[in-house]
Amino acid sequence: MSAERRALPWVELEKRYVFDTVSGKKTLTELFAGRSQLVVYHFMFPADWDAGCRGCSFWADNFNGITPHLNARDITLVAVSSGPLAKLEAYKQRLGWSFDWVSSAENDFNHDFGVSFSAEEAQTKERLYNFGTEAASAGEKPGISVFARDGERTFHTYSCYARGLEMMNTAYHYIDLAPKGRDEQGGPMGWLKRRDEYAR
Repeated sequence: MSAERRALPWVELEKRYVFDTVSGKKTLTELFAGRSQLVVYHFMFPADWDAGCRGCSFWADNFNGITPHLNARDITLVAVSSGPLAKLEAYKQRLGWSFDWVSSAENDFNHDFGVSFSAEEAQTKERLYNFGTEAASAGEKPGISVFARDGERTFHTYSCYARGLEMMNTAYHYIDLAPKGRDEQGGPMGWLKRRDEYAR
């Protein structure tokens, strides 16, 4: 399956995206940081939220430790959110993260890659999320998009959404090995808190 995923056709990007980063404005190509492959986690954190999504935070808890291994395989990992950079940085500091996290507040990146939707789009109840399998809701949804660079040319090579993200969460796989499993009769991730919110 992984080989089939890698064999999917690449789509060259014509649109130019500029992001706010801790080291100034950067294009999507510059986010590759000199590598030829880029993995973007679309982290739900719009401008009007005070904290990042609990689920996305659960996934992001995996990022710090794997980043050097990805870099060694010519892969850069970044999180992208539509919220302002100052909020992202404050939340990143709160949870002790060191991975790169950039803001797409001034571009259409999250919308173009199927994770941000307008109120008007949500009202249509049209299935716009997860390759047309789920209705859009106003605001944001999680996702992962992968890109490749060939000189100055940038290509979109893969995206996944919704339950397709689960294989990227190490903790879920350990939970699945334990006798109680996910124990989510109250709904998916009903038990989940940000890691600094659990009772000690």
